[in-house]
Amino acid sequence: MKQNTAQQILDTAQSMVRNRGYSAFSYADIAKQIGIRKASIHYHFPSKDDLVKELVKRYREILSRKCFQIEQQEITPQEQLREFVNLYRDGLQENQICLCGMLTADFVVLNSEIQAELQTFFAATESWLAKLLQRGIEAKAWQCVQSVEFEAKTIIAMLQGSQLLARAADNSVEAFDLITEGFLKEKLGNK
Repeated sequence: MKQNTAQQILDTAQSMVRNRGYSAFSYADIAKQIGIRKASIHYHFPSKDDLVKELVKRYREILSRKCFQIEQQEITPQEQLREFVNLYRDGLQENQICLCGMLTADFVVLNSEIQAELQTFFAATESWLAKLLQRGIEAKAWQCVQSVEFEAKTIIAMLQGSQLLARAADNSVEAFDLITEGFLKEKLGNK
């Protein structure tokens, strides 16, 4: 029961942060949605910072597993890149953007432990993407004008920004596709 409650708290908080941001949710919001008392949330996560730190760690682990699954598929680097882009696209269907992108907007008000977790998230994601870009170069699927590390950072920035811009559109998924189309055509050709 305790693990189930903690999981419900994390799931609810993650949805709220991905939809509203750090400053726009509280323990009262979570308690109301789940149907528990705020004291129950404090039992599992003594402070909002504790909860958010755990959210970022969990989100990094989830993305890491998804990236590993993409990597293990017997598909081309181009198809793997498309799958990676779709990770950012899919959340828009529920009006949610990347948890860490949303939290980065509030970076200066977050404690140093959460800031460090966010930096770790982006470093791990960029590292995975750089390796994918390198595999694409080796497979002669594309070229990187700059280093793969620089291009990985650029892609992450493009995807994060695309989510933000698309979120303001009437059809966010369609807007995301339009925004990212040029990049994907360059890297993927007609795939």
